[in-house]
Amino acid sequence: MSGEKESEQECRPDATPAVGLFATPSGIRAVQSPARAKILSVLAEHELPFDEIVRQSGKAKSTVSVQLQGLEHEGIIIGRRNPEDSRKKLFSISSPLVGNLAGVRPDLKETPEGLARLVAGPNPFRFYRLMFRTIRVSLLSEGINIDPVLRNAGYEVGERIYSALAAPGLEEILERTTKFWTKNNLGTLEVESTGPLVMRVYDCFECGSLPELGRPACAFDSGILQAIFTRHYRKPQQVDETACYAMGDDHCRFVIAPGTPGIAPSA
Repeated sequence: MSGEKESEQECRPDATPAVGLFATPSGIRAVQSPARAKILSVLAEHELPFDEIVRQSGKAKSTVSVQLQGLEHEGIIIGRRNPEDSRKKLFSISSPLVGNLAGVRPDLKETPEGLARLVAGPNPFRFYRLMFRTIRVSLLSEGINIDPVLRNAGYEVGERIYSALAAPGLEEILERTTKFWTKNNLGTLEVESTGPLVMRVYDCFECGSLPELGRPACAFDSGILQAIFTRHYRKPQQVDETACYAMGDDHCRFVIAPGTPGIAPSA
């Protein structure tokens, strides 16, 4: 790809097998360059000026300049004039991250015995859980991570169901949200604290049957919660999953706190 060549010395510190996939107006763009990946991670939650991108990325000014030009040309980021200094620009991500390509994980392949155990019993809900798990594990085993898509889909669901859950007070909307989780077999949702807002999910539909991945896996649930509480507080909220069945924990834990305006949900 144009503008992605770097010296071997610059590539080494940020080397990663993951390839980010962004949905731009002209189609899907793949980002593999470690320098570009670092710059995008810096811009993930904040609109920043050039000098701050240089400082946070740890890259040379010349490298950052070339990569920003390429990313802007490809429609992944956008630059606008800084209202406080018209000679400078502010940069932000303009196209959503829809997935990642990483190393193949043959250890995640399903076994017939494991599938039979998951679908055993008369409850048809088990089949839908099996179907969701099988699709996701099959993709992960081939190195395809769709967490960004799941998070964005969850956000859309949260937007759609908010009107049924809306309440003026925090206590009431929390009660309605926990009932929604139970009614729809998403798991058992409990409130750990309200300052900050922390929620736990037991018997999680999204990740309860996944193999251990060593990272949080509840992107869909995170998106739902982000949308619900962004609407409730009337300002952007960020959801961070700090415990997960896919990390070997016995529950999933979500910390909900004020986020950054204008940032689309991402994994």
